[in-house]
Amino acid sequence: MLMLQLRGARILYIFITAILLILVAGILLYNNLVRNRNLVSEAWAGIDVQLQKRSELVPNLVQTVKGYATHESSVFEEVAQIRSTGETRVAVRAEQETKLSRSLGRLFALAEDYPDLKASEGFQQLHSSLVNIEEDLQYARRYYNGAVRDNNNAVERIPSNIIAGLFKFQLAEFFEIELTSQRSAPDVEL
Repeated sequence: MLMLQLRGARILYIFITAILLILVAGILLYNNLVRNRNLVSEAWAGIDVQLQKRSELVPNLVQTVKGYATHESSVFEEVAQIRSTGETRVAVRAEQETKLSRSLGRLFALAEDYPDLKASEGFQQLHSSLVNIEEDLQYARRYYNGAVRDNNNAVERIPSNIIAGLFKFQLAEFFEIELTSQRSAPDVEL
């Protein structure tokens, strides 16, 4: 009888230990998912800061170029119209920012036609500031996309996908935009 009680106690001990290990593993997986979700939010905030800086620089840039090229109003209107709308969905924001980058590229191409503008200290400072902001944006985008990758891996991998499904953790979207500084030079054949 004593043997049966000891055996029963041992089985109960093993069962409780197994339940506790599963519970601890679930808590660790949940905390990892929360950490990844918070890193994605933090990284998005970094991108948003850089996009805001760029958005604030655009009107000054447009005004500087406008002073030299008054008859090119369609380019100015396009840049002003596309400027940041405050959209929070990643895919929509990426599309808007790509359009803005392309418009800024046309604006800089337009500036090439005006040597006085290119030589202007104000224009050079604005151009330099934009290049610096786009470099910072590129770093912020890489950090964000790395955080998204880690989050998505955790949400999709076994066994954390079980916890992710139970607590409704979502996959995050990557942020891809074409920056004016990333545009490749055209091929010229002679």
